[in-house]
Amino acid sequence: MARVCDLTGKRTRVGNNVSHANNKTKRKFYPNLQKKRFYIPEQDAWVTLKVATSTIRTINKNGIMAVLKKAKEQGFITY
Repeated sequence: MARVCDLTGKRTRVGNNVSHANNKTKRKFYPNLQKKRFYIPEQDAWVTLKVATSTIRTINKNGIMAVLKKAKEQGFITY
């Protein structure tokens, strides 16, 4: 199962651990993904999505339908 946000496409990033001696070793930065159920009143249905916590804040601010519409325009979902 990929670590990708269903609505924004946020995914794992690659970077370096840097020691005091400036040695660099590869590491990964994972998005803070959570499984969350959302109610869509237009469809009278609950849907479970794996979304980043920043996306949950965006949904709280703008509403689930606005975020779903934007995700569809950007090509992250096809419903």
